[in-house]
Amino acid sequence: MAGVLSGRIALVTGASSGFGAHFARLLAANGAGVALAARRLEPLESLKAEIEAAGGRAHAIRMDVTDEASVVGAVAAIEADFGPIDVVVNNSGISGDAPALDCSAENWDRVLDTNLRGAFLVAREAGRAMRAGGRPGSIVNIASIVGLRPAGALSAYAASKSGLIHLTRALGMELARYGIRVNAIAPGYYPTEMNADFWETDAGRAMIKRIPMRRLGALEDLDGPLLLLASDAGRYMTGAVIPVDGGHLCAAL
Repeated sequence: MAGVLSGRIALVTGASSGFGAHFARLLAANGAGVALAARRLEPLESLKAEIEAAGGRAHAIRMDVTDEASVVGAVAAIEADFGPIDVVVNNSGISGDAPALDCSAENWDRVLDTNLRGAFLVAREAGRAMRAGGRPGSIVNIASIVGLRPAGALSAYAASKSGLIHLTRALGMELARYGIRVNAIAPGYYPTEMNADFWETDAGRAMIKRIPMRRLGALEDLDGPLLLLASDAGRYMTGAVIPVDGGHLCAAL
């Protein structure tokens, strides 16, 4: 399949559903061979078959981003069996909603381990592989506007995404010398499998009214920013964070 990413290999974490599955389809449609990674292998195999039926290339591999050995092994296997990684979409993440005073240490650790430590491990291993191969690359971290402006009952999530944003900037500075760009997308409010019911409640509808564009985001709204950062169109961008939020960050608290 021809496209702006033809000939490149992209790794997408959390590719079994939601944002990750959408990103994988988008990258494949734009010419990339896509390594699909998640803890559950069955949905990855289904997505792989779908991408291949559309004329793309895909490779499914189990990866638990909270397990260092799993990340190290999966990145090495992708490089050996599918090809050198050029693009990473660090998408794995969980919410763990809870007010700070009700948040257990176990819940805090679970959210931070997945959203921040896991993203670091994936970026580190992919970055090591890119540096060893002497090739440029692009790492795109999927952050959140909650990492830029916190929301209620999301202390662990907000801390993890804020940390991811600053990790993006730190890695962008460190890895630029190797031609490896590190940027982030910070989505606003989007309907997902986990929150779909909330947006039908009075509280959900009230929240939508506070978004200047008066609507939730659609997955397709993230396509342009992702392709910009993943491709040569964004070749002079690193350490950048792009909010895609319908103007939510512009609105008054």
